[in-house]
Amino acid sequence: MTLQFTNNEGHAIITLCGRLDTSSAMQTQTEINQFLSTQSPILSVTVNAAELEYVSSSGLRILLSLTKQYKNFKLVEVNADVYDVLNMTGFVKIMCIERALRQMSIEGCEILGVGGVGTVYRYNDDTIIKVFRDGTTIDEVRNEITMSKEAFVMGMPTAISFDIVKVGAQYGLVYELLHADTLSSLITHHPERIHEYARMYANLFRQLHAIQVPADSCVTDALEHERKQVLHIRRYFSQENIDLLLQILDAVPAGNRLLHLDLQAKNAMVQGDELMLIDMGEVGYGHPVLDLAHAYSSLILFVGDYEAVIGMPRKLGEQLFDLTIDYYFEGQSADIIALRKQQIAAVANVRNYSWLALSDSFPEAVIQQCQQLFNERVIPHRDHILNVISTLKDWC
Repeated sequence: MTLQFTNNEGHAIITLCGRLDTSSAMQTQTEINQFLSTQSPILSVTVNAAELEYVSSSGLRILLSLTKQYKNFKLVEVNADVYDVLNMTGFVKIMCIERALRQMSIEGCEILGVGGVGTVYRYNDDTIIKVFRDGTTIDEVRNEITMSKEAFVMGMPTAISFDIVKVGAQYGLVYELLHADTLSSLITHHPERIHEYARMYANLFRQLHAIQVPADSCVTDALEHERKQVLHIRRYFSQENIDLLLQILDAVPAGNRLLHLDLQAKNAMVQGDELMLIDMGEVGYGHPVLDLAHAYSSLILFVGDYEAVIGMPRKLGEQLFDLTIDYYFEGQSADIIALRKQQIAAVANVRNYSWLALSDSFPEAVIQQCQQLFNERVIPHRDHILNVISTLKDWC
């Protein structure tokens, strides 16, 4: 039995490697006690059992002692054999235990979509895997599952994953969707049906925006989250430019409608005649203009390899968005629809730069490109943008 110890600002991690049996238990207990006695304060203790092959009753007593001594104790990366012992002895009921995640390979898998928080792959005809970007924590992955369940209960047509996996060193979510395809792929292969798909897309937005999020929900305030993201990117833009983005957000009316906030056509899976959402990492509540502006930012303003990221040719993406807004506001006057399109475009200026807050490790070239685009797309149109957002108060 070998042990490794680390302490990350009071969060102690003990890694066990080998067999924790009678012959090694006493020495193991001594080493653990020596380590913990020199660490202060201790906020939590985690035992990593990824390489723990076996645990005897003597080893179980060590774990029991730790869980009694430390309120925030957990045992993680537990393999099937060790978990069976813990389950049989009832330890799963008296301590926090996390089973080891199964490893899956995406080698040779088709990429369905690339987003800010990860990449979605088709594993086989019935299975889709969303692989999160490097640096994503297990808590962030679990939060996405929580948001999926919360949104599903409120009426959002979302696929829910109950299976967290590892793909190399990254976390993934597995979804079982029988013969599903992305909306963007269907539009690419059947452009003659774009009006039909645009109506489906618009109806999905309308379905979400008809849902009122209750005050006691754990769903995030989208407007407040957007403000935090803008403040996070202050290092990249002048205070004057940051103030302009905040001024746009200040003009957005408050709201309690359910918003997806990343509803690109590649995030909508078509299963039969039903649209299912699989990327729920940014779900929030607020005014519908925020949701539509995020879609505008992706489908209209995107800079880069459009087809690889958005999942369809740019011309089709732009046509899809224009038709979708027409269907979304169907029944209203042409003047109102034209105004709504201007309002959406104005608010989209925020998302087009706030996405830089998703990571602190974007290449310098990407940051410089965004700074250049801000100078070209936003600053020359400042007065027009401010004039348009002044009309948002009339969008009820």
